[in-house]
Amino acid sequence: MNEEMLERVREIVASIPPGKVATYGDIAAMAGASTPRLIGRILAEDGHDIPWYRVLRANGTPAPHIARRQLELLRTEGVLADRDKINLRTYRWHPNV
Repeated sequence: MNEEMLERVREIVASIPPGKVATYGDIAAMAGASTPRLIGRILAEDGHDIPWYRVLRANGTPAPHIARRQLELLRTEGVLADRDKINLRTYRWHPNV
């Protein structure tokens, strides 16, 4: 991973507005990353100061090891889960890209 990709991913995630979510795949597509896993890696290693919690798995769920905290943070922004799953039709971010 190069510095340019890292910064592009961070910029995209930082631009997700409160009350909206995106998937790792969404971010990968926008950033031109080779795989959604790269997005997860970037957020795990260098995402503490951006709204990492607005990025979910493709099925609308958070990763199990961060689920409680992530759902709590999303709830404070009005993003409500149904059985630990976010309805992507309701909350998915559609940027004007």
